[in-house]
Amino acid sequence: MKTLDQIAAELQGYDPQALPAHTVNAFLAQMVAPLAGSEALGLMQAFGRVLSQDVVSPINVPAHDNSAMDGYAFAGQELQTDRSLYLSVVGTALAGSAYAGHVAPGQCVKIMTGAIMPTGLDTVVPQELVQISPSGITIAPKTVRCGDNRRFKGEDLQAGNTALAAGTVLLPAALGLLASLGLPTVCVYPRLRVAYFSTGDEILSLGQAPREGAVYDSNRYTVYGLLQRMGIECIDMGVVPDDPAALEAAFRTTADQADAIITSGGVSVGEADHTKAMMRKLAQSDTPGEGGVAFWRIAMRPGRPMAVGRIGKVPLFGLPGNPVAVMVTFLAFVRPALWRMMGARADEQSIQPPMLRARSLEAIRKKPGRTEYQRAVVATDGHGALTVKITGQQGSGVLSSMVTANGLLVLHYDQDDVAPGDMLDVMVFTGVM
Repeated sequence: MKTLDQIAAELQGYDPQALPAHTVNAFLAQMVAPLAGSEALGLMQAFGRVLSQDVVSPINVPAHDNSAMDGYAFAGQELQTDRSLYLSVVGTALAGSAYAGHVAPGQCVKIMTGAIMPTGLDTVVPQELVQISPSGITIAPKTVRCGDNRRFKGEDLQAGNTALAAGTVLLPAALGLLASLGLPTVCVYPRLRVAYFSTGDEILSLGQAPREGAVYDSNRYTVYGLLQRMGIECIDMGVVPDDPAALEAAFRTTADQADAIITSGGVSVGEADHTKAMMRKLAQSDTPGEGGVAFWRIAMRPGRPMAVGRIGKVPLFGLPGNPVAVMVTFLAFVRPALWRMMGARADEQSIQPPMLRARSLEAIRKKPGRTEYQRAVVATDGHGALTVKITGQQGSGVLSSMVTANGLLVLHYDQDDVAPGDMLDVMVFTGVM
């Protein structure tokens, strides 16, 4: 396991006081690793988990050449380009039972979707495209071509080949694929356990009476929702005041119980609390060479301050205190890191939220030298093209704008002012928020 200093030394241009967003993800990709171990689960229980080993197909799917639709199976070589083809119907092939009879030239078999193609037949004409008579069918010229509407043995999956690679997130389509192989169980990485808490004397828990200068804690609830979306086991540690003993107890408890820790608040420059000091103390004291903490000023908006490190071997993510900044830094940095801990491959689509290109409906001011994540609404115009418009106020405490938005407009590090009509990247919330 590399130390934080070793990781930083390998990143070109690493500057903790002005860290580009892409460098943050490069750092975290080296700081975290998949959980050790594996467990076998039934397919219903494995939904949302990550494969810990390749799944090799034990069978061909489909197991035989079969019909792709209801119709009539015949030998395609009998088709003529200039005249109709008459075929007498000599039997029926049903799904689940093979037709055992012989089919001679000039004959066909009525066939159902999924039924095995009778020997010598290679083409299916849909039943709605033929003229039916009492003893047979007539196919008009150019209705079908030789080989149409036939599924080949093993065209989906072939026995002995990898059906799903380790690191695949088991979403509905993957579960269906595994079931099509007849596999009742699958090996997955252990479920990730993440502990989280908010810090600060000014933070109120729900149910407490309002008081001047205090705010109700929203961050724990958004973090909980974001973790739940990933199928992570959540350990809610509540609100921890700015008290050294309370902070130390919270950090030690979470490090013992969880695979990763997320905090919000207490990482800004000049914070008048004990969170940063306690992070540094615990990260460096327990396991020499493994722990450590780095405090960053990321070249981004919102969410400039962030702390990352390890308490022993447990990764620590110290997020800003402002509600929108918490959500943005989670989506941009923490979520990909947690997926890697869950075993997902770097190219797995689940690691990063989908990114779309949309045409800006307005001018937006932007200075190069930082990445901006602006709350936005993506829609379609009258021609079906994607458009994007920001939600208005972009302050990092305006949580209502995250409810209104359906994505984050990503204005990249080197990007300048935006003009109406410019094509922009949008990180969409579908399946994430």
